Amino acid sequence: MGKLTDTKIKNLKPKEKDYALTDGNGLQILIKADKKKKWEFIFSSPTQYTNQGKKKRRKTTFGYYPSTSLATARNRANECLDLISKGIDPIDNKQKDKQEAIKKKNNNFKNIAEQWLQFEEQHMTPRAFKRKRAIVVNDAYPYLQNKSIEDITHQEIVKVIKERLSKKIHSAKDNNNPPNGIETANKLYNYLNTIFKYAITLGYAEKNPLDNILKDLIIPKASVTHYAKITEENELRELINSIYNYQGHYSTINSLKLGIHLPLRASNLTNLKWEYVNFDEKSITIPRNLMKVKNKNLPDFKVPLSDEVINILKNQFEYTSHQEYVFLSVNNKVLNRDTPNVALQRMGYKNKQTLHGFRGIYRSLIDTHQKEHNIDYDVKKRFLDHHDSNKVELAYNHRAEFFEQMKPLVNWWSNYIINLKNEKNND
Repeated sequence: MGKLTDTKIKNLKPKEKDYALTDGNGLQILIKADKKKKWEFIFSSPTQYTNQGKKKRRKTTFGYYPSTSLATARNRANECLDLISKGIDPIDNKQKDKQEAIKKKNNNFKNIAEQWLQFEEQHMTPRAFKRKRAIVVNDAYPYLQNKSIEDITHQEIVKVIKERLSKKIHSAKDNNNPPNGIETANKLYNYLNTIFKYAITLGYAEKNPLDNILKDLIIPKASVTHYAKITEENELRELINSIYNYQGHYSTINSLKLGIHLPLRASNLTNLKWEYVNFDEKSITIPRNLMKVKNKNLPDFKVPLSDEVINILKNQFEYTSHQEYVFLSVNNKVLNRDTPNVALQRMGYKNKQTLHGFRGIYRSLIDTHQKEHNIDYDVKKRFLDHHDSNKVELAYNHRAEFFEQMKPLVNWWSNYIINLKNEKNND
């Protein structure tokens, strides 16, 4: 039992100078000149020493009486004495607890994910980043955003992935045939894995719960998507004429024309910027980090342009040269990658032909007509920005200058399309 009582503390009067009365075991109450009564705990630190090798005398506070009662102050003093008996300094322990609380707050999954998204945004196209952010926000945040990243368990990750798999993605263009969530679940899994690696790299976390998850057990294999394409010449002739005669928005028409002559991936085509186009050199150069193959050892994707491609771009230049992007929608925004596909559907090519499928048309027919053009295999491959998967082979091959070798290829391909367009149907 200490020396102080509630009655005694209540009757303590202030003096000109502060004074203290002890309760024992290091606990005392300081009576201040301003009438406030503050609890103090004085102790010998078990971990800190003076220059003379003696234990440092330290002091901590427990608040003011009566907000902190005598009983509460004694309990806190006993907690400190228990720490001291274990060789723990109460002040250092208190600071450690505060740091842990701050760390836990900063280690909130959403905070770290937002930092990672800011990092990702620096080297992505706006549209690609928007899709990535949407997956994290819509599929991870509802379950993980308020959790400390260190507290997230394997089973919580599994639950998030399974919830994603249970959803359907309804396309506004094709509500009758919504795809399953396998592709998005795979992306979500990869994004979560990268977020945890980001956190570990910056010292926010010690472990990655995805390391011990067998992905194949929770995400089924997706069937391979074969993009619709037309390779029979009479049908292709009709398709080419349908595109050239299409009565739609100029960006839609020119994007389809460009796509058939220059088979870029849909995202690269619709996100094409005028700064990538060099009319004097008759070339397009797309930064490597915007291509599907982002290997830093590879140069930027650069291809020569045929006269027909130059004509298409010059026509588009009349409409959008004052803007950053080549193809703009009716709302003056970057053309949606689905817009050309919608136009193809309106022409009657639903489930028959897609913008991405133009790459398949090129790949099939350029091989079929090999004897006519006699273009080297590697040159044909680089026109699509396809590269060898073997890292050693890739490291050597990318150094070759393909730009000049591609000029006969792009001219032959454009001439083939134009000649086919101008021929009479053989049916």
